[in-house]
Amino acid sequence: MKSDSENTNFNLRHLRAVHAIWQEGSFVRAAERLGVVPSALTETVRQIEDIAGGALFDRRSRPPEPTALGLAYLEDTRPLLDEIDRSLTRLRDRARGLQGTVRIGATPSAISDRIAPAITAFRAAHPGYAVLLHDDIAETLAQMVAEDRLDLAVAGRARSSPDLVQTEISADRIGLACHRDHPLAQSGGPIRLRDIDPTGVIHLSADTGTAQLLAESAQVPAALKSGPLRSHSTIGQLCLVRAGAGVALLPRNAVLLFNDPNLRFVEVADLTIERRLYLLRPARRALPRAAEIFLSALELG
Repeated sequence: MKSDSENTNFNLRHLRAVHAIWQEGSFVRAAERLGVVPSALTETVRQIEDIAGGALFDRRSRPPEPTALGLAYLEDTRPLLDEIDRSLTRLRDRARGLQGTVRIGATPSAISDRIAPAITAFRAAHPGYAVLLHDDIAETLAQMVAEDRLDLAVAGRARSSPDLVQTEISADRIGLACHRDHPLAQSGGPIRLRDIDPTGVIHLSADTGTAQLLAESAQVPAALKSGPLRSHSTIGQLCLVRAGAGVALLPRNAVLLFNDPNLRFVEVADLTIERRLYLLRPARRALPRAAEIFLSALELG
């Protein structure tokens, strides 16, 4: 088959460049991620735009947004780039004598008591497999499972999707996380919502499962649902609590994530919300052998 002479000027470097800009939302950050100087990245994008015959990014917007032409191309090629990355992982695994990789997603608070023990047992019984652990919020993990970027995940409930099966595996009550020296930590028993100073509450980003539970609850006063101090992740939230920057409404298992002696979980008598964890797995494809084996270790844990 005769190749298009213009297409022969295209290579994987061009593809990775435009996807890095799309994911990072910045030419500078994309250049840092790819290990090149911004001017080299700009030239790479110019080359692929010459091949395409049109602009792929609107450079007037901040952050740079894909044009209609660029977005269609990015969406067309994302599965291709994902499969290239997976094939390279499989190639490296085989070169190192590994049988495959299991890709696991988890909300941070599920790692210590569920995912880590399962990984330990899995690796002890099956040292020939590699393990990739990705922690993030439920919606991101659900999307990654649906798109075959993860084999399975343990997280809060995500939006319903025909591409996912979500099975509840545990629940824990939400209470107050505070520093051990905080007056509410030394109260000697459960507190009430009215005891919490709204100005001292550290909130989670609105797209997290815990934040959505609190926002939708009629039990939680409006003053405790939002505020000026917000963290993208539970880890960041706990770091702020540990530093004495404030308190946070979090599930018990999240507060006890690292068994940190500086953190206390205080029950809130008039707050009966539970954060539920689910096993997220694909609905339209079979799990790889490595993921099936890991799932057995997880279910036995």
